[in-house]
Amino acid sequence: MKVTITGLDRLNAKLKKLPTTLEDAVFDATFEIVEDIQGRVESKLNSSIYYNRGGLAGSNKNEVVKDSEGKIVGRVWNDDPVSVFREFGTGPVGEASPKDLPEGVNPVYTKESWFFPVDAVDIDLTAIYGMQKITIQGKEFYRTSGQPARPFMYPAFKEGIDKAEEVYKEHVQKNLRKGLGQ
Repeated sequence: MKVTITGLDRLNAKLKKLPTTLEDAVFDATFEIVEDIQGRVESKLNSSIYYNRGGLAGSNKNEVVKDSEGKIVGRVWNDDPVSVFREFGTGPVGEASPKDLPEGVNPVYTKESWFFPVDAVDIDLTAIYGMQKITIQGKEFYRTSGQPARPFMYPAFKEGIDKAEEVYKEHVQKNLRKGLGQ
């Protein structure tokens, strides 16, 4: 008895394309998720800034890369140092303010009030935030006990990641149909 398998060459060709097809799907899905999270970050940030000159929102970045182990990794970050102060708060006020922190993130806060020169900033913080001014040896300073946490990155991440499973599923199915000719 002789058995003939028709289409074996075609099947083998499709199976060879499978790893690349899946990798492309994961990359595209990760990119979509990262873009969505960055959009959420910018929306949360812009909706809560009272005196906005665009610097902080304009510092949001994202990337999708293959790491040293060959895994596809998506990242969203803000490269303005002020973003850390906004996310976690500062001083005693920031420490006392409610916040939802990722596991393993434990900010350390200054416990005392501090001063900084009025001329170090180009806006009137007394008018905007009610920050107290004092004069020391003829020079004006603002006195602060910090600012509350106003998280925008982590909440955006949590919202966006909730949709990740569905996004990966859609991209894998689409790429399998397209890449393997179903």
